[in-house]
Amino acid sequence: MTAMENETWPQSLYVPHYLLRGDPFASRLSREADIVAASYICIIGILSAVGNGYVIYMSIKRKAKLKPPELMTVNLAIFDFGISVTGKPFFVVSSFSHRWLFGWKGCRFYGWAGFFFGCGSLITMTLVSLDRYLKICHLRYGTWLKRHHAFVFLALVWAYAAFWATMPLLGWGNYAPEPFGTSCTLDWWLAQASLYGQSFVMAMLFFCLIFPTGIIVFSYVMIIFKVKSSAKEISHFDARIKNSHNLEMKLTKVAMLICAGFLIAWIPYAVVSVVSAFGEPDSVPIPVSVVPTLLAKSSAMYNPIIYQVVDLKNSCAASSCFKGLKKRRHFRNAMFLTLSGSQFICYKQLITLKGLQPIITS
Repeated sequence: MTAMENETWPQSLYVPHYLLRGDPFASRLSREADIVAASYICIIGILSAVGNGYVIYMSIKRKAKLKPPELMTVNLAIFDFGISVTGKPFFVVSSFSHRWLFGWKGCRFYGWAGFFFGCGSLITMTLVSLDRYLKICHLRYGTWLKRHHAFVFLALVWAYAAFWATMPLLGWGNYAPEPFGTSCTLDWWLAQASLYGQSFVMAMLFFCLIFPTGIIVFSYVMIIFKVKSSAKEISHFDARIKNSHNLEMKLTKVAMLICAGFLIAWIPYAVVSVVSAFGEPDSVPIPVSVVPTLLAKSSAMYNPIIYQVVDLKNSCAASSCFKGLKKRRHFRNAMFLTLSGSQFICYKQLITLKGLQPIITS
């Protein structure tokens, strides 16, 4: 196997990091550290699988009533659930065993699954942020998105994630063991081998991290500016309108939590990966590389917590705008609240109170 792996790298001056220390799948951590990491990921995996599984189950019960933004959120839950059930068990079992147990084929599958579901989650959140941006900042475009449009967009998300995740399996790049031995990821270290490896790393970073992250940041920055400008416009109105606007700001902040949680979890890992790819060999100590990896693996757990703990219905009930909404049957029958039209219901009421015809649709 070592000979076969060496054939992948024709440059005599470059030796993959996982071949520098003998057994590429032996843990470089202490047995105690592996047990702590495995226990942590086990807890994270169970919470993530149960939480996202619950969101998926509740969405299936009301699938005919799901609106386009809710379909996006369900898609996000599916990707997060996939991360939990395909990746976490491999890591937990290997860490408890103090070495990777599943060989090169298992390593590549694990790396592919982690990158596929992680990229899919980020691209789905990019789609959600664009939907929020258009509905708040460009109201005229807020009415055209229908269920069939949402299904087309989500199919493109799956195709996009599958394309980039599969490229390393087809020869452009590779999946390889992490420096600490009990997990696998994209072979970021290929950037040290050749310009070909650098092109692979740069493409992955741009199309699967930098570009979607830029869209997310742009969308929510523009939303913040729009909300602030709206605050100035209604500052002279009565308390009821002001309360509605304040609620709109709170609900918009909740929308940002989903993307913020994902980015906070993954940016440290991305930084370590870039340093490993373009820095000196072993520029990131092995114990240091473990922490961002564990943080990134916890990202799938955040969204169900935000869905359930942040009770948007109670927030609306505390404001006067809820009184005009509680008669709506679809609002009463909602089984769970997502980043859908519920964020902007009070914004509709605000427009109505100002004497305009509401044109936003959830």
